[in-house]
Amino acid sequence: MIFGNAQHNGSQTAETASGNAPPARRGRRPVPLSDPYAAVLADYTGALRRSPLADSSRAKYVSRVRGYLAWIGEAAAYGLLDGDPLTDPAAATWAVRDYRRHLKDNHRASATIDNVLAAVDDFHARRGLASAQAHRERVQRRTAPKALDEHRIRRYLRQVEAAASRRDTVIALLPYLAGLRIGEVVALDLADVRVSARRGRLRARGKGRDGGKIRTVDLHPSLCGALRAWLIERPAWPGADTDALLLNTRGGRLTDRAARDVITGLGRDAGLGGEPGEPFGPHILRHTFGTQLVRAGTDLVLVAELMGHERLDTTRQYTLPAPADRTAALGALITDH
Repeated sequence: MIFGNAQHNGSQTAETASGNAPPARRGRRPVPLSDPYAAVLADYTGALRRSPLADSSRAKYVSRVRGYLAWIGEAAAYGLLDGDPLTDPAAATWAVRDYRRHLKDNHRASATIDNVLAAVDDFHARRGLASAQAHRERVQRRTAPKALDEHRIRRYLRQVEAAASRRDTVIALLPYLAGLRIGEVVALDLADVRVSARRGRLRARGKGRDGGKIRTVDLHPSLCGALRAWLIERPAWPGADTDALLLNTRGGRLTDRAARDVITGLGRDAGLGGEPGEPFGPHILRHTFGTQLVRAGTDLVLVAELMGHERLDTTRQYTLPAPADRTAALGALITDH
């Protein structure tokens, strides 16, 4: 989503090489933003209000992006920019690399630099620009989170269809078809779910120190069908006298552990999770949700919102290669002669 098209001020010279930076400012007071950059920051701040980020994370992202925009303003005034980093992806990459070098030259900690770059990536994504290709200071994980391949997820879904009760079907599908954490699954109330013939939405309470941010998740048609079937049966569930969507055998709210046992039991019966190095559980299903969306070309910002990630870097992990990708890459080598 593009939320601003402000142009930078200041002259630029064709001879200016990427890698230069404006003089460092002294002191702790932030550099004032000129009107174009102030408007861009205001647009970004407004976009963050509609995101699932925690309030503290929003404030940090705004502060970090403000510093970046202030640096761009100074670089433009000194004629040190190659293109407009607010509209041109290549110029944005050059600017971010220069800004990273500027932070290093001013002895910013590695963790701080990486956090700034994560905020700037989010800023670019919300402007419709690709993430700048700038190296992180800390060593990043080199493989994507573990997820089920197509064959294994089909085995799991067939086991759910063949053996799970209506309640257990809902439990089994929510992490995979809605990307919910197991804690979010059991926290669902009846009032959080709205389903019709083929459409539905639910409100999920995510993680967070303030009790968890609430996000709205559109439901897959298969999940809508499972929820409708359970909602028909639920009133007759023994002792069904709570607001909880999912109930235990006494009619109370289902616990995390009980819901997890339902999923791992179905996975075990489908032959999943029994091999060393191939764990299975609700988090694997959630990772499968994220992996499939990212590999299908879904925008990272949208995936982050669907999964309730507070940082775009968390979502970006799904773009990393999986072990199977490395094996497949070797299969492309020519060996016959």
